[in-house]
Amino acid sequence: MIKNLSFKAKAIELYNGGEKNAAEIARFIISNMNYPKDHNNARRMVLKWIHSEERAIEHFALAAECSDVGIPLDSVKHGWYKGEHWSIAFRPEEGLEAITFEEMLKDHIKEVSKHTFEYKKIIRKPLNRPHLLLIDPADIHIGKLASSFETGEEYNNQIAVERVRQGVDGIIQKAHGFNIEQIVFVAGNDILHIDTPKRTTTSGTPVDTCGMWYDNFLIAKRLYIEIIEKLLQISDVHFMYNPSNHDYVHGFFLADAISNWFRECKNITFDVSISHRKYYTYGENLIGTTHGDGAKWQDLSKLASVECKEWSNVKHRYIYTHHVHHKIVKDDIGCTIESLRSPSGTDGWHHRNGYQHAPKAVEGFIHSKEHGQVARFTHLF
Repeated sequence: MIKNLSFKAKAIELYNGGEKNAAEIARFIISNMNYPKDHNNARRMVLKWIHSEERAIEHFALAAECSDVGIPLDSVKHGWYKGEHWSIAFRPEEGLEAITFEEMLKDHIKEVSKHTFEYKKIIRKPLNRPHLLLIDPADIHIGKLASSFETGEEYNNQIAVERVRQGVDGIIQKAHGFNIEQIVFVAGNDILHIDTPKRTTTSGTPVDTCGMWYDNFLIAKRLYIEIIEKLLQISDVHFMYNPSNHDYVHGFFLADAISNWFRECKNITFDVSISHRKYYTYGENLIGTTHGDGAKWQDLSKLASVECKEWSNVKHRYIYTHHVHHKIVKDDIGCTIESLRSPSGTDGWHHRNGYQHAPKAVEGFIHSKEHGQVARFTHLF
């Protein structure tokens, strides 16, 4: 117990001194304080200690604010902190873990309903030789933690967000030579790494995580808003959401929150239903998307021919899948099926099982109205 107290004290000292990475703090106490050499256990304990310290700081700040304005602290049951970039729900007497996702979503909808986000309709001129740009940042896994100490590479929320930003910018730059009249942005596909407060996927599989689930949700929300606002400056956008196995519940709520955010915008359309296979037509193109953890590849074109009434009215058919984090392309009868690469890093489970070293990337595709997919772009990391 004494050793644990000294480990905790050192961890909090390093955290308050500016070191915010739990994996780095864990390495320090293993290397310098004779902590048992189980890096995953050390990191989990550090995350617990850091969270405890953050809660203490938050409680002190709330008590001070209540004292300044004459509000009894024990009467505060629920509140919102509104900063420059975030609007955060808290329940001080129960702890942040006690906030259910449904409660946070209700608060989000209530706050959104009070505001009208002004997205003035953009009138666009017809283009010569127009094209569609499909941008698909696949399997981002915000909330995943990968430590170079174990896997040889780092991955956390900061890296995830920066890779998506760079990847989208890279695809836009590479597509500069084409006249883009429509963008399809494919969302979902394990945008979030976990689906429960217990740091598990939807099915209950425990995974290595970075950050709290509610923070990760807000990070993903802000990232999607930022990307969509950038894409809207180029062309109209169709937002196409794919449910997925890591975040089947939270991913759906996130997509719904994004559609509510842009509800007054006339230059964007949404397909955010819980349907596992989505379809979109552009000229002679049928574009299908699905996560890839459900129906088998050999059945996708057959399903599309039944589920999409436009199947027989187009010349070119494509289905983009995800989930496996590496490239597979197959020309099926009447349809090309392709799995996309992921920008996310390798965590401990994938490293132990050898699922590693596939190129990490964000991918995009150009579709001509008449000639189908005519170009592909890869932004590698």
